[in-house]
Amino acid sequence: MVASYVTLDPKLLKERAEAAKEHLNHCDLCGWECGVNRLEGKLGVCKTGDVAYLSSFGPHHGEENPLRGWRGSGTIFFAGCNLRCQYCQNYEISHLYQGYAVTPTQLAEIMLHLQAIGCHNINLVSPSHVIVPILQALVLAQANGLHLPLVYNTGGYDSLSALGLLEGIIDIYMPDMKYSNAHLAQKYSRIPNYPTINQQAVKEMHRQVGDLVLDENGIAQRGLLIRHLVLPNQVAGSEQILRFIAQEISLNTYLNIMDQYRPLFQAHRYPEINRRITSQEYQEVIALARSLGLNRLD
Repeated sequence: MVASYVTLDPKLLKERAEAAKEHLNHCDLCGWECGVNRLEGKLGVCKTGDVAYLSSFGPHHGEENPLRGWRGSGTIFFAGCNLRCQYCQNYEISHLYQGYAVTPTQLAEIMLHLQAIGCHNINLVSPSHVIVPILQALVLAQANGLHLPLVYNTGGYDSLSALGLLEGIIDIYMPDMKYSNAHLAQKYSRIPNYPTINQQAVKEMHRQVGDLVLDENGIAQRGLLIRHLVLPNQVAGSEQILRFIAQEISLNTYLNIMDQYRPLFQAHRYPEINRRITSQEYQEVIALARSLGLNRLD
């Protein structure tokens, strides 16, 4: 299967990049829809102007099985984030903004390098606030032979405006579904109206790419892959999230129910999440997923 953007008219791809840049005048490129003029240096919640900051890149062998394969997922970790999770597992990157500025040309070179060393895909980690430089880089990378599927690895707080710009470009969407309760999302991640925005984004992602399709070697080519991190004391609202996936997305959804929560960053301020989850908490979520007919579990 050929990556979608490979067959896209280069002129159309360039137009998408230019259209995305226009959105920065009154930014609505994530769920916040801050409305700030990032082209004039004003910063919204993501604290990012029109330049991407990179934390690291390279083949990642710890991602989901269909992404990592045997040669690794070509991950590009962007600094900054449009979420403010108080327990962030990578807070040095997302909150402390550890990284360095990259131009679209440099970003395109990184994509081509990851392809050259054999990675199965280009995995864009925390891309929601930097889709403009990503698209600008893709224009250059496409012209120079990039052909790997693009993975949009997001916290799931994405706007329909941004997703519309990405249609026909992104082959694999990998959003988090973090919370089913808006009050708890505000409390622990400082984001308003998360469930509604997250659910409409996941629906749109699925409309664009469908269920996850694997090649003969089990490597993801196209489709939706959802991540859900189990939190202590049912804070994430796992049952409601799983029911939404089963009833409103697809029973064939590829789902990674994650057990790696650790009480990092500011989690010590919240006694109810200031511990690891128990084996029982995790197994209950797994059992519920299976009872609902969700059996494509990583």
